[in-house]
Formats: sequence, structure tokens, C-alpha cells
Amino acid sequence: APLYNAMCGGTETWQDRIAMRNFHKFPILCDLDGVIWLAHQGIPGSADAVERFRQAGHRVLFVTNNSWSTQEEQVAALADVGISAAGDIVTSAMAGASLVQAGQRVLVCGGLGIEQALQNVGADIVRYADCLASDNDEILHGIDIVMVGFHRWFDYEVMRRASLAISRGALLIGTNDDATYPTPSGPIPGGGSILAAIATASGVQPMIAGKPHQAMADVVTELLGNVDQSVIMVGDRPSTDGQFAHTLGCRFALVRSGVTLASMSPATDSEFFAGVTLDFDVADLSAVADEVL
Repeated sequence: APLYNAMCGGTETWQDRIAMRNFHKFPILCDLDGVIWLAHQGIPGSADAVERFRQAGHRVLFVTNNSWSTQEEQVAALADVGISAAGDIVTSAMAGASLVQAGQRVLVCGGLGIEQALQNVGADIVRYADCLASDNDEILHGIDIVMVGFHRWFDYEVMRRASLAISRGALLIGTNDDATYPTPSGPIPGGGSILAAIATASGVQPMIAGKPHQAMADVVTELLGNVDQSVIMVGDRPSTDGQFAHTLGCRFALVRSGVTLASMSPATDSEFFAGVTLDFDVADLSAVADEVL
């Protein structure tokens, strides 16, 4: 009622003033690759922008489709570019793990970030190294889920064993379906490319956990308690970050510091922009702070 009174022009009380201040302290959701850094090399002004948001009272939550790194590795990498982030990171590995029940047997085709998230929910983990140590494919019996994320050792044997487990009834879950991710040298194959190969080989459509899908939105909503249209999702990829903002029901700020080039526009690159509404369209995270603060 106090917030309603203040917004409708009624008599303002001290409760109204507090409510209005809190109303404007909406969370900022930030992608990492292409927003904070490129291949862990900090984008100029990004760390300062995070600090500006925090000084103004906004919580900054880092929402990334990176499933490779553990929470500790993500925190350390952000610290290296001048950002403290403990307790403020949501990964696609966490979203993937949210789809797993305790005791389910999961074949991991991905990094330690997936393993950590699965351990946290009590899954029975089968690592690819365990498969290599086995003389036969018996280890693949009883696999409930094959979970796929970015990793650098992908080869025919990974695809074969994953496909075999799926043919025996395992569910295929991808932590994300991003075909590429940005680096200073240009885009390189991402977890979505690996997932596509396994999906093609197995003939099964995967369930996707990360942005822009609902599992990731559920993890973010649980962490924040509530997500409304005041929240801003900052990202460099309309089809992922922009669609994720739509899933959450919040605003989207597109930055041109990652995969979206300055020369691209919805008019000339309509498929890339995927019909996403751009509430902000700026150069980088620092420019988002300039617009918002």
C-alpha cells in the first residue's frame, strides 16, 4: 500500500520513500563471455560498471552458460579482472543439475563445473575417464542421463559412448546449445556444437538447461526470490540472452562487446536478432551503467 500510495500521488510517508528507493534497486543480470570478458580477458570498463551498480544498491548476478568451470574457478577468474562474485554466479551446469534427482546415474560429457553441480544434488556421476578405464561398455548400463557441456577432448569415442548410453534409454541433457562463444581471436566452437553432434548421432532431441530455457530461469528466480520487468538482463547474444530476458519477463540490454558486431542491426540481420526486443542497445556494460544510473 505505501508504494501504491506514492505512485498514485497520495500523501507520501516515510514508508513510501523507503519503498520507492527499494523499488528502483532492481537486480542486474550479467552474462560473462562478451560482457565481462573475452576468454577471461577483462573488457575495459566492465569491472568498474559492476562496482557502480553495486554502489548504487543494485545486486549484480552473473548468469553464464559456461558449464566448464567450477564455482571456485569462476569466482577466482572474476577476481582476476577485479570483480568479487562469491554467491552471485549462476551457471548452466547448475541449471542442468536442477533437472537431476538424487541417486540418478549421469554420464558427464563435460567439465568439472558439471561434476560439481551434480555432486551438490547427490547424483551418481560416471566420468568419461571412467569409461576409458573400462575394457568394455558395461559401465554404460543403467545410465539415466547423459549430460553434455563444453569440453576440449571431444572425439569419436565420446560421441559413440554417449550415443550408446542414449540408445539404452538415457535422457540427453545439454547444459546449453550455444554453437560458439567469443574470444579475442574470434568465435570458437561451443558446447552447443558438441551437443548437436551427439544429438545427431543418437537421433534424440536434447533437453536444454541453460539460457534461454526455463531451468536456468527457475534457478535465477529461486536465488533472487522474484524477477519482474524492472530487472535487466545484459548480454551480447540476442538469441540466448535476449530470449532469456523474455523467458524471465524482464528487460534486455544488448551490448556490442561480444558476438553482436556494431555493424549488425535487426533490419539487416533479422535472423540473428531473433525478433528480440532491445530495451537498451549499447557498446558495453559501462554504457549500460551510464544509461541506468
